[in-house]
Amino acid sequence: MLGHNFSKYNPKDNEPTGFDKLMKMFTQLLTYTSGDFGEAMQWMNELDKEYKLTNDEYGMGDFLEDLKKKGYIDEDKGTGEIKITSKTEQTIRKSSLEEIFGKLKKTKSGSHQTFKPGGGDEINPETRPFQFGDSMEQIDFTSSIRNAQINHGIDSFKMQEDDLEIRETDFKSQTSTVLMIDISHSMILYGEDRITPAKKVAMALAELIKTKYPKDTLDIVVFGNDAWPIEIKDLPYLQVGPYHTNTVAGLELAMDILRRRRNPNKQIFMITDGKPTCLKIGKQYYKNSFGVDRKILTRCMSLATQCKKAKIVVTTFMIASDPYLQRFVQEFTETNNGKAFFASLDKLGAFIFKDFESGKRKTVY
Repeated sequence: MLGHNFSKYNPKDNEPTGFDKLMKMFTQLLTYTSGDFGEAMQWMNELDKEYKLTNDEYGMGDFLEDLKKKGYIDEDKGTGEIKITSKTEQTIRKSSLEEIFGKLKKTKSGSHQTFKPGGGDEINPETRPFQFGDSMEQIDFTSSIRNAQINHGIDSFKMQEDDLEIRETDFKSQTSTVLMIDISHSMILYGEDRITPAKKVAMALAELIKTKYPKDTLDIVVFGNDAWPIEIKDLPYLQVGPYHTNTVAGLELAMDILRRRRNPNKQIFMITDGKPTCLKIGKQYYKNSFGVDRKILTRCMSLATQCKKAKIVVTTFMIASDPYLQRFVQEFTETNNGKAFFASLDKLGAFIFKDFESGKRKTVY
């Protein structure tokens, strides 16, 4: 006879292994070192010396060997250089997703649902009486049979129109999102690392969309003196450069990408720590880092208007309290009829994820 086998609970059975503990720290360091395996391992060894992360049973050499066996790193046979694999890139994204979602408070809302029910693919827990025009697929037969038994009795069972209950489905909207990340030099100035939190948010958002909202699209655009798209797999390796802030180039590229998307809901998330300071005119760069340049600002406002006409909402996440940046964002947001948030580095993920979820809740007629 089959049954259940009970044994004494041992809390140590659920404790993370030596590899799991080191892997969690290793993925964090890879984000900070922009995917540089050698630098990350140097940090691991330094931390091991100071904080005794390993012991006689499981050392850093064992961890390195496990990384090879499990497919997290790969050695170039020609040069002998060790690099992380696509499996590690995905692990970093998952780690970022868990880290950011862990900071969000649980709510009963969310899940990209609209405010109004309709012919969708997400079952609504509530029911309503049958109405003319409802399809057979919407009938909740369990509730309907119960109603029929109550209304007519078991002996003379019959089901009438008044007994039927309908379980509706919620329509889940699709969204195309472009995430713009400022990679100008100021993102690492004054001893504050702003690019790492931005990368973490991008990786977490990418993993969320791939796993929970596969019909959505996410494109990543980085902007400095110029703007260019990057693949999601390239996010761990993203670095800042000796660049100014060409917000115009980033917006133009983001709009060009969204024009090719067929989803009706389109949005741009822009993470920046400074005002626009650069504009490309022909092959020349027009730059001004002092105050807000009217020539650059006028071009930005023109794009804000174009986005509004194209029904592309631009949400700006400021990760610095620069008064010139605030002045620019205020004027830009009013022109676009978009949104703007001042987000501290430790709350950037929460701001973006909550806005991403709420932005999906469109009223459908």
